[in-house]
Parts: sequence; structure tokens; C-alpha cells
Amino acid sequence: MLTQEPLAARMRPQSLDDFAGQSHLVAPGKILRKIIDSDRIPSMIFWGPPGVGKTTLAGIIARKTQAEFVTFSAVTGGIKEIREVMKQADTNKNFGTRTILFVDEIHRFNKAQQDAFLPFVERGSIILIGATTENPSFEINGALLSRCKVFVLKPLSADEIVKLLRRGLTLLDVTADDEILNAIANFADGDARAALSLLEMTAINSEGEITFDILEQCTSRKSLLYDKNGEEHYNMISALHKSMRNSDPDAAVYWLARMLEAGEDPLYVARRVIRFASEDVGLAEPNALSMAVAAYNACHFVGMPECAVNLAQAVIHMSIVPKSNAVDVAYNTAKNDALHSMAEPVPLHIRNAPTKLMRELDYGKGYKFAHDYEQRVTAMECLPESMKGREYYHPTEQGGEIHYRKRLESLKKMKEKLRESNKP
Repeated sequence: MLTQEPLAARMRPQSLDDFAGQSHLVAPGKILRKIIDSDRIPSMIFWGPPGVGKTTLAGIIARKTQAEFVTFSAVTGGIKEIREVMKQADTNKNFGTRTILFVDEIHRFNKAQQDAFLPFVERGSIILIGATTENPSFEINGALLSRCKVFVLKPLSADEIVKLLRRGLTLLDVTADDEILNAIANFADGDARAALSLLEMTAINSEGEITFDILEQCTSRKSLLYDKNGEEHYNMISALHKSMRNSDPDAAVYWLARMLEAGEDPLYVARRVIRFASEDVGLAEPNALSMAVAAYNACHFVGMPECAVNLAQAVIHMSIVPKSNAVDVAYNTAKNDALHSMAEPVPLHIRNAPTKLMRELDYGKGYKFAHDYEQRVTAMECLPESMKGREYYHPTEQGGEIHYRKRLESLKKMKEKLRESNKP
């Protein structure tokens, strides 16, 4: 008895008209669409997370192109196999036939293996198409990468995945309401293959209708109802933010888990943590911003589920450290002045004077270079005349801001002393 192909394989598009997602690349008039339709394929890299269509695009090119199309796996192939393919490509070239070589998971090749492609790409024996889930800047040799056009494929939106799931229901001869399909789409997190595989598993275990009970059993966890674009999305990010602000690490990490396990984009959460590091922690703990940015980079590099612990580390840190919103208040107060006060010109003495004419117009005249002075500070006024004496940053007594407060007070005293000494 022949085993039926998985649903994702049965639904694999045969043409760009049936392709889901990546409209920024394959919609009518877009660059990749034009390249494929005209069969003028350059060496290129498809970079994107799993299940977004990298291999499918390669298959569509294979069916449409007049060139010899060879598929190669970086998991199973080695230098010997590469050389055999290259030898055949040289022969094809001599007979006027192009060879397109598709290398899946090209980031798994080491430097020596990647170097083996380079001379053949340079002399046009092969057109290389590589697929990778990793950042090509880090995983592909610079010389090879410079000869390839990189196309970035994005995770499919929940709406795009739901459309695929509806088509899948007809092949599986089962029913499911929109709430179920949205839950599967959120669970898949932009991965069409994962979504279709889950749909197929739930269909096999259902009796004509997919229910949340079946979905929970197939995912081995509670299906968390969470609309990433609706009110609950904003409620939960608010709960996370306010829990961190209130120095409650337990509540903060709980709300973090609720969002991530329901399918929230970890990079979205990481961006909010970066904002929090300056808005609610600020200079009370200067390292908070560095940790938040590091957590964002970790999410970018490793993705879910591994990056959840990186975000948890950052969220717990933000919850425990001293808090200050003095930086946020300083900016918003200055912003209000910038928007509602007279837009005075920059004072002449702190303008740049790169030309003779500017110097003749007194640009830079009277400027005092702080490093030429003993305390590395002068009494020079840097605000416009109407804003003279305005203060925005008022450090608190929290954490590291105590030191900033003392330093700022010291600077004010030094400047006042310098002003007194300069009086006639």
C-alpha cells in the first residue's frame, strides 16, 4: 500500500499564481516575479525562516526554466559530490546549456565546501540558488555572497496561513471554524508547512470536525486564545510592561510566557523591552539597555522556542533593577518645547564653520573646546537665547542615577563658578 504524501507536499504550489505569501517579491510586477517569468535567473540566496516557501520557489523555477536544474542538499552532500556536479555543469556550458544548482540549507556547508562553488559561479558554469534560515552575512562566504542577490522571505501572516488551511480542509474532508484555524495559524508562527502538518494531524484524530480539545491534544499543550492583532494583544503587553515597572518579576515572566506560548512574535516583545529599558529604568541601571538589545539579538539569531529564556532573563532583570523615568520625562519635556516654542536658529558659536564664508559670518566664533580646559567643561551656553537656563533631565535617587545626580550638581557648580570668574 502506497503511503499518501503529507498534506503540505500535496498542496505545494506548482506556479507563482498559487504561491502563498511573499507578495513583496512575487506579486505581479515585483522583481523576483519578473526574474522567474523571464527565465533570467541570477545566482541568488533565499533567506527566511522555515516554511515560508524557499524550496517551493526553487521548485517553481525548476519547472519554468529552460536550464538544467540540479538539487543538492548541504546535509548529505560533500566536496566529492560538489565536484561531480561542477564537472557536469562545465560540460553543459560547452554545449550551450545553463545549469541551475539549488542548494538547500547552504549555511550547513563549511568554508571549504562553499569555496568549491566560487570559481564555477565566477565563470558562469552554474547559477547558484541557496536556501538558508540563517543570516547570510554570517554564514556564507563574503566572496560567494557578493555574487548572489539575496531575497529575504518573511513569515506568512496569520491571514495568509488561514487561507491555506481553508484549502487544506477541502482535501482532508473535515470542518473547522475560524477560531480553530486562527489558533493553528498563531501556533505555526508564520510557518505554512507547520500549519498544514498540524491541520492534518488534527484531521486524522477528528471525526469530521476539528475541535479545541483535539487541537490541544495534538499540540501537547493548552491552546491559548490570543489574537496577536486584537485587544488581548495590547492587554498582555500592557500587563508585561506594568509588571516590570512595578518590580514584579513573577508576574512579568508569567505574562511573557502567556504571549510567547500563544504565538507572539518574540522580536515584538524584545522591542518593547528595549523601550522599557530607557523609559522606565534609564540611567538608574545603565546596563539595562545593553541587556535588552542583547536579548533582541538573541531572539533574531536563535528564534523560538530557544530565545524564550533570553527574553525571560531580560524581563526579570528589568523587573528587579532600580527604576527611573527621568530620561523619558526629559525627552518628552524637550519635545514639547521643540514643538511649541519659537524655532530659534542654532547659536553662532556652536555652529560648524567648514568654509571661509561661514567663518566670515562668525560661524563658530567664540566656541570653547571643552578638552582644552582643566575640568573638561566651560560656561558656554548651548541653548538658544530664549531657552537659556531650561532644565530637562532631573535624575532621581534611584540606583546609578544617584551618581549622575551628584555629577550633574558638580557640573552646575563648576559652570557657575566659571561664569562668576568671567564677569567684568
